[in-house]
Amino acid sequence: MVNPSRTSFKATFRAKSPSRPLVRWLDRAMALVVLLNLLLVLVDTSYIPLRDYYLRFFPQFTAWYGETYKGIEPHRVTEGYLEQAAKLWDADLGSPESEALLRNLRDRSDELIDENPFNLAGKTGQLERLKHRMRRFVGTDSSRQAFRTFWSRAYLEQIGEDRAIAFFDREIEPLLQRNYYRGVDENGRPIDRFWRIDLWFMGLFAVDLGLRLWHLYHRYRRTNWFDVILWRWYDLLLFLPIWRWLRVIPTVVRLDQSGLLPIRSLQSRVSLAIASYFAVQLTEVVVLRVIEQAQDFLRQGGLTKLLLNPDTRMRYVDVTGVNEVEEIARQIAHLTVHQVLPALRPDIEALLHYTLTSVLEQSPVYRGLSRMPGVNALPHQMSERLVSNATQTAYGSLVTALDDPKGVELTRNLVDRAGKTLRQQLREGDTSRELENLLADLLEEIKISYVRQISEQDIEALRDNNRHLYEIAQAGFLSPDLEHSSEYSDA
Repeated sequence: MVNPSRTSFKATFRAKSPSRPLVRWLDRAMALVVLLNLLLVLVDTSYIPLRDYYLRFFPQFTAWYGETYKGIEPHRVTEGYLEQAAKLWDADLGSPESEALLRNLRDRSDELIDENPFNLAGKTGQLERLKHRMRRFVGTDSSRQAFRTFWSRAYLEQIGEDRAIAFFDREIEPLLQRNYYRGVDENGRPIDRFWRIDLWFMGLFAVDLGLRLWHLYHRYRRTNWFDVILWRWYDLLLFLPIWRWLRVIPTVVRLDQSGLLPIRSLQSRVSLAIASYFAVQLTEVVVLRVIEQAQDFLRQGGLTKLLLNPDTRMRYVDVTGVNEVEEIARQIAHLTVHQVLPALRPDIEALLHYTLTSVLEQSPVYRGLSRMPGVNALPHQMSERLVSNATQTAYGSLVTALDDPKGVELTRNLVDRAGKTLRQQLREGDTSRELENLLADLLEEIKISYVRQISEQDIEALRDNNRHLYEIAQAGFLSPDLEHSSEYSDA
């Protein structure tokens, strides 16, 4: 329950606080700072797994970031290999210098295959890809022989130096550039200097959190420091040196509190979508289960047992001490006689009069009287009087029978006799079994039709209804500027 005094105090404070717009902008600024920190954390966390992609689109930034914050430097084996290849492409292929470079590259190729410098960076697959490309280009099954053939003067003169340079620059050099060496710190772990960036953010977060906790502690006198820290528990995730991805939680909370990201509307939409899906599925399961239970009941001969052996019916708890079935039948009969039949009496008399007249018109006496002057209206009046008296007598008899105990007893005996006769007739033939089979088949058709209807109509109908309810609910929301309550000015 909301405390009225506290509510009025909040309203007064909001009305008289001139610094509220400034506080709201400070909230948004801090939310953006937290978001920026989260983005940097994501970049740092994904740098090693996605370094090849970063190197393709941001080569200079990727190399600088890896060297500055990850202790990454070019591997001496692959870097020396690229340097020797560059010198060869710049030298004259027929000079003694090029022959020495080719010999050096053949030796370095053997070293590349034997030592696998890609292993430390977890890029052994790059070496296998490199060997595959060289074998395919040279046309041999041996990787070592493919490198030796490629780095020979005779082969380069055969295919042309320009073609060899184009192949090396396009297929080989990018794979060698992706390899790197990452140093380790004094604890034997890979170098990670992201703390140099994160430390500035943590300092700013500490000041912000301290001000918020101080405000909450002095605003609510009955709280202690432990309570206010629990109040802002999600901000503590900003100071974790490990599992930095958990900072997504305070980021989302801050963006929602500042009104920069409509989390509640998104949450409502997702919740409605999930609830709609499960509602449809649950309804389908329940309905199908009920139909299957009814089918099992019919296939096991339950209907026959119920009709032919009424004494074997399942017992149930009688709460009121009243035979509800008999009382419902009495109420329906009373309603039919005293309310329905009087309203239908003119229509019943018209139908009976038409039927009686149609029968009498087939009699020669009736046709003769209808043609005689002076008495031609007599047959019509007689049929009307006869129908009116008959309906009046029948209706009066029904009313008397329902109001008279003896009539009620005779009616009950008639119903019992009809039930016994029906059961007797069902025992003598296979009618009950045929009825059970027909009902089971009918339920199967209903079940199949219901499933198809669910799959085709109900899901879309529920989605439309939920979308309509969502729009109505959104229309009732306050704007973030009016509804949001900053932690600095309002808990």
